[in-house]
Amino acid sequence: MTSAFGVRDIFVEANGLRQHLIARGSAAAPSVLLLHNLVGQARMFDRAATELSDRFQVFALDFRGRGESAWGPHDEYTQSVYVSDVEAVREALGIQRVALVGTAMGGGVAMAYAAKYPERVTALVMNDIGPDVDGGGVNRISDRTDSTPTAFPDLKAVVAYYKEHFPAAARLSNQRVEDYARWNVRLSDNGLYVWKMDPAARHVGMGVPEQDELWRMYRSITCPILVLRGEHSDILSRETAAKMGREHPDARVVEVTGAAHPPLLTEEDAMSALNQFLPTE
Repeated sequence: MTSAFGVRDIFVEANGLRQHLIARGSAAAPSVLLLHNLVGQARMFDRAATELSDRFQVFALDFRGRGESAWGPHDEYTQSVYVSDVEAVREALGIQRVALVGTAMGGGVAMAYAAKYPERVTALVMNDIGPDVDGGGVNRISDRTDSTPTAFPDLKAVVAYYKEHFPAAARLSNQRVEDYARWNVRLSDNGLYVWKMDPAARHVGMGVPEQDELWRMYRSITCPILVLRGEHSDILSRETAAKMGREHPDARVVEVTGAAHPPLLTEEDAMSALNQFLPTE
């Protein structure tokens, strides 16, 4: 179903930058904030956000340096700054408590936020990310970002890039990938499509704490946790996901059948888990 409240673009001044969110659903409903991955943006959640907006007020944030949000200083694309951005955005929106759903990098930010501001978070979803990540997957992403083209002649070339380099996109139709890709690029003055992303924001793992500290953060979280793992993920191993289930008293782990890194949250397994997990009061 599609929410009767439609899609709303919101811009807020937060942490010294103009930051962009997409809002859906009723302001009277419980709030959910969706946080994207390293090279994503808010539009990656369009389908999931629409599904959730029947029961929740759903916000999807463009992290600084992505999408319609302003670019920041090059040395401030770090986890701690993203956490402070989320808090500043929450304050600007006037939301008291929120459920956080974070994909990959966004899940790490959500975990760190929940550890720092436990009174603000009703529930935490970590989508294909954990305190420990597989080196092979990290190297794959790092190699991809280091070799990413800066411009494309047309949208078909952007789609081809996504289909070749993003496991999640490889399973989708060209039209669906194009529907997403058009939000991630803009037509430049020279007629080429370029990324709507600050190149400085592409560095993998910038400013992320050491593994022991990440596990300490995870164990300290006081709200319920849902861990989603793509069946074919090369970032979150089955062993680490199982450990996350053991190391927190109120964590549950769901493997998303057929998904690589990261699940799109539109898969039947993922959406069913979200609908059962997210608090409606």
